Amino acid sequence: MPIDPSMAIKGITGGVGGDEFNVGALDGTPTAPETAPAGPSFGSMLGDQLSSLEKTQNQAADASRSLADGTASDPSSAVIAVERAQLSMQLASQLRTKGVEALQDLLHTQV
Repeated sequence: MPIDPSMAIKGITGGVGGDEFNVGALDGTPTAPETAPAGPSFGSMLGDQLSSLEKTQNQAADASRSLADGTASDPSSAVIAVERAQLSMQLASQLRTKGVEALQDLLHTQV
């Protein structure tokens, strides 16, 4: 049996724009439109992580400032805060480098 593409396209009228088309399966059954998965977007997650990184950096700066002023009650917590900020920055830098490398590989891919 030959495949007839016109069986897959069914015209429906509706809405203000006039005729719309619903592309279904080749046997004539309509398919459900794909919806985006619910949840936070990549951009919002990235923004949240950058805000967290900034907060960690600010806490480390405050801790080192209080250590230099002599007002720190626990010097080891100040050192831990600075080390945590340093490790967070190194991780962010490595992720950025990997992302740039992946984008460059994608852009150099021949089609």
